[in-house]
Amino acid sequence: MKRIAIIASCIALVTLSACNNEKAAETKTEGVSTELINNPSTAEEGVIIDPEEAAKFEFEETVIEFGEISQGEKVKRIFKFTNIGKSNLIISDAKGSCGCTVPLWPRNPIAPGESGEIEVVFDSNGKSGRQNKTVTLVANTVPNTMVLAIKGDVLAPEAPVTPETPAL
Repeated sequence: MKRIAIIASCIALVTLSACNNEKAAETKTEGVSTELINNPSTAEEGVIIDPEEAAKFEFEETVIEFGEISQGEKVKRIFKFTNIGKSNLIISDAKGSCGCTVPLWPRNPIAPGESGEIEVVFDSNGKSGRQNKTVTLVANTVPNTMVLAIKGDVLAPEAPVTPETPAL
C-alpha cells in the first residue's frame, strides 16, 4: 500500500511539473507571432528572434569555381558579404567540410550596412578529380546557418612511364 502511495505521489508531481512548464512556455510566447523563429546559436534559451529585426547576409556569390589546379597546390578564395539586416551580424563559427578546407572569418560584429569577408583556403594535397568543398557559417541570422562552396578540379600528376622489360 505504501508503495502505491509513493508511485501516485511521483505521478502527481510529474503531471504538475509538466503543466507548469507548458504554462511558462505559453507566457513567454504570449502575444508573439508564431512565425518568429528561435535562433539557438545566439539567443538565450527561450528567446525568440524576429526575422525582420535580425542580421542578414547578402553574399556577392555563395559558390566559387577555382578552376583547375595541380595536386598539392593551395587555393585561397574570398567570399564578400554585406549585412543587410537591422542588427549587428555576429558569426559565431565557421567549419569546412573536411580538414583540407579552412575558413577565416571576422570575429567582430558587422554593423548593418557594413561588409566583411570570409577567406577559404583549400589544400589539394592528396586530392584528385572534381572537388566540391563547403564551409558552414553559424551566425545570429534566421536561419542561423549559411553554406558556401568552392569547386574545381585537382589534376593528379601522371604516373612515370617505365620502359617495358625485354622478353627473354
